[in-house]
Amino acid sequence: MVFTIEPMLNASRAATRQLDDGWTVVTRDRSLSAQWEHMVAATHDGFEVLTRWPDGTGGRAAP
Repeated sequence: MVFTIEPMLNASRAATRQLDDGWTVVTRDRSLSAQWEHMVAATHDGFEVLTRWPDGTGGRAAP
């Protein structure tokens, strides 16, 4: 099973809304924000972060 974790860091309030395109999420007050995504696979032995940096860092497998 694969999960996607998508935290959103906002410069102002946490309230968000989805635009009419059904995909885009913005802050209600239109303040700056940044979003990052990790895909994590649940395995029989633990988990593995599938979204690694190009140099191979940024993820790890764990028991």
